[in-house]
Amino acid sequence: MRIAQLAPLAESVPPKLYGGTERVIAWLVDELVELGHDVTLFASGDSKTNGKLHPVWPRALRLGRRGADPSAACALLIEAIAERAADFDVIHSHVDWLPLPVLSRTGVPFLTTMHGRLDLPGLSDVIGAFPNPPFVSISDNQRRPLPRANWIATIQHGLPNDLFRPSYETGSYLAFLGRLTADKGPEAAIRIARAARMPLRIAAKIPRAETAYFKKKLEPDIDGGEIQLVGEVDEIRKQPFLAEAAALLFPINWPEPFGLVMIEAMACGTPVIAYRAGSVPEVVEDGVTGFIVDNEEQAIRAVYELGRLDRRVVRARFEERFAASRMAKLYESRYREMLARGGREEFEKGSAISRPAVGTASESLR
Repeated sequence: MRIAQLAPLAESVPPKLYGGTERVIAWLVDELVELGHDVTLFASGDSKTNGKLHPVWPRALRLGRRGADPSAACALLIEAIAERAADFDVIHSHVDWLPLPVLSRTGVPFLTTMHGRLDLPGLSDVIGAFPNPPFVSISDNQRRPLPRANWIATIQHGLPNDLFRPSYETGSYLAFLGRLTADKGPEAAIRIARAARMPLRIAAKIPRAETAYFKKKLEPDIDGGEIQLVGEVDEIRKQPFLAEAAALLFPINWPEPFGLVMIEAMACGTPVIAYRAGSVPEVVEDGVTGFIVDNEEQAIRAVYELGRLDRRVVRARFEERFAASRMAKLYESRYREMLARGGREEFEKGSAISRPAVGTASESLR
């Protein structure tokens, strides 16, 4: 198949540092190429891919020229796929809602993977305007705010089996990896680590908008000893950071759509202690790959229970459930279904692809 992949422009594909969506897109493209498909990636010019790169903006917006207009970059992305739509059998968008008006009129089958939270005001109005285009969720929980959308599947993220080397040693500290924002739970992670008398290592970016939050809520507790901030980590430094940890702390306070860092930890054999929110119950197997908890007290107890978990089993479950090759084959199946069922014309009739109930789609992935 000739497949177009539309990527966000905030980060390169893959990203230099932070950027879960762009990292997943990179793995998906490479796996689809490995399966024999002709894949073109529409992304920033500093992206690297085993497919064909169609650069639509010179450099990723976050690391590029300050003051660049994101709307201008997105306009060029949409124009690029509009001009080249006829070159492809299938178009796969990862940029949410913006391309829908154009993609709905190209006559080429397309689907959109939603990567973010969907409980924001106004999104139901978009679904009302676009009831038939097919969407893929990355967890069943993610789709709950928009039950009327044309969900055709839940396809969980995957990463290459050989990306991280697992460690089966106990680990000497607790790890926190993610954005330093209140909804990711870094304050809770610090309190949990202190109460459990375990060192905490924080590998994270500080968003510009969260500088005040960091200085007021987090910086006073980061002592450089028991609580250390190591900054953003790239793919090379992430492996030992996660593999040498006793557990990843994931005390989120928001409806996490997926949580890529959880499966990155599992790939290293490192269990996850996570709050019961968003996608967590779909990703973590309680008592097998980590512990699902409801509060700090339970999280502290879970730290003391880590010895019950077998890190070899954690790694094995990652390979069974979250390999990038499996993710790519599931998408490949959806592409073939769209082509077999007539593409866009059938979507307009609203009868081509059934809309599975929440909680059923991802069962086939386990």
